[in-house]
Amino acid sequence: MPAAVTRADIEAAHARLRQGPANFLRTTPLWRLPGAALGLACAEVWLKLEQLQVSGSFKARGMLHRLLAQPIPTAGVIMASGGNAGIATAAAAQALGVRCEVFVPTISSPAKQARLRALGAQVQVVGAAYSEALAACMARQQETGALLTHAYDQPEVVAGAGTLARELEEQAGGLPDSLLVSVGGGGLIGGIAAWCAGRCRVVALEPALAPTLFLAREAGAPVDVEVGGVAADSLGAKRIGEISWRVTQQHVQAALLLDDGAIRQAQQWLWRELRLAVEPAAALGLAALQSGAYVPRADERVGLVLCGANVDLAALA
Repeated sequence: MPAAVTRADIEAAHARLRQGPANFLRTTPLWRLPGAALGLACAEVWLKLEQLQVSGSFKARGMLHRLLAQPIPTAGVIMASGGNAGIATAAAAQALGVRCEVFVPTISSPAKQARLRALGAQVQVVGAAYSEALAACMARQQETGALLTHAYDQPEVVAGAGTLARELEEQAGGLPDSLLVSVGGGGLIGGIAAWCAGRCRVVALEPALAPTLFLAREAGAPVDVEVGGVAADSLGAKRIGEISWRVTQQHVQAALLLDDGAIRQAQQWLWRELRLAVEPAAALGLAALQSGAYVPRADERVGLVLCGANVDLAALA
């Protein structure tokens, strides 16, 4: 089955993003540390500090790309989000001077909702889960005719996310041996896997309470799952996106589950030891290494994407 997004699509996304609002997207740092600095028995750990991206997450890449790739009607843009994609869309809409309406579920954190409003978005809090917010968003879009931006399942969104891997490779002069990537709806891993295209080992990481891709791989097709846990506001998609499902079938070598305790411990460790304030979804890579869910070779260079920083700082105290 052919991939829905390719390296060529990501190159095109990179070129389009360069023509977007000046100084909007950031080239986020790549921090290369000896494994021993993190208490790990591997050669190096590469931390792609995407939590420093504008709007606080990698989502800014895909959301801006979607808005640049499509005509935007007078009604502006509309989307449903657990928080991060909505924040990124609101930031992109603000930079482009267009209206933005975002539907979020009740599990979306107050900090994320406040950030959305600060960026000028009209916020609608609907339903207990992302899927319910999405249904309400779709109904509203039919009324207004606004441009629908999906949090993870549109080609422009996945290709935009893939520019992160392109940037990492350019910064390092190559790819690591492995990349451990958090998965919710799959936009990030779809873009990263499409860019890497078998040139390094890509491993999907999910909370045990939100096993969207893991259960799809077991079933052989996307399935609806129950989601919950500490990372549900970021990784709480009920079903893996069709685009990312097609890409990950080709280019993702493994999918692993992590319990909430390991995720919280890694999040706290990143703050305590490295002073990196990230949300739970961004800590899955380190959690996989610290818990032993992923055991690297002694000579392995392992890449982790710290994908978001929209966290209530009180949770890190």
